Amino acid sequence: MANISKASAHWEDTLENGFGTISAESSQIFTETPYNFKARSESQAHITTPEELLGAAHAACFSMAFSMVLGQKGLVAKSIDTTADVTFETTADGPAITKIKLTNHSVIPGISEADFQEIAKTVKESCPVSKALAAVNIELEATLG
Repeated sequence: MANISKASAHWEDTLENGFGTISAESSQIFTETPYNFKARSESQAHITTPEELLGAAHAACFSMAFSMVLGQKGLVAKSIDTTADVTFETTADGPAITKIKLTNHSVIPGISEADFQEIAKTVKESCPVSKALAAVNIELEATLG
């Protein structure tokens, strides 16, 4: 059975002067969180962006998928920490998300560096969010601690 997660967005006014709110409807973890275009181009504190939310989703998905693949190999991570830097810029084709850099640091007892790197690469390509974002350049820097 499929699980459907629901989020919503509200927007008022023009792109440049406008503002909006977003809500995580399914979990209610955040409601009516402010967002605007200025935050996308100037990085403002306390105002989120679609790119920040996308990065959070990608980092979470990567970390969970990494744990799953490790479990399939009989390994358990002590910790898996992932960040996602999502680049939003204006291109010749207009505004675009042009790159996502995943940075992962994991502590996994009993794994070799080579196996760790191979699993990290596999997870980067196979986690559901990576697959959904296949049109974007996704880079990975993974370190084993």
